[in-house]
Amino acid sequence: MKSNQDFFVIKAKENGVNVIGLTRGTDTRFHHSEKLDKGEVMIAQFTEHTSAVKIRGNATIQTSHGMIDTED
Repeated sequence: MKSNQDFFVIKAKENGVNVIGLTRGTDTRFHHSEKLDKGEVMIAQFTEHTSAVKIRGNATIQTSHGMIDTED
């Protein structure tokens, strides 16, 4: 893993926001999940094991490319 990889921030705007990490490789699978309550913030980054993140629920995501809000 490179130590200079960008971080991204997920802020829950409601209780029960699910953050699910997906594996890298030929078989993409779920490998980690977190549940955030309203106002909770999670700071994360992509790694040699994590290639994608799925966010389910009402949240704001901030990256080096900008901010995005999930939709209902």
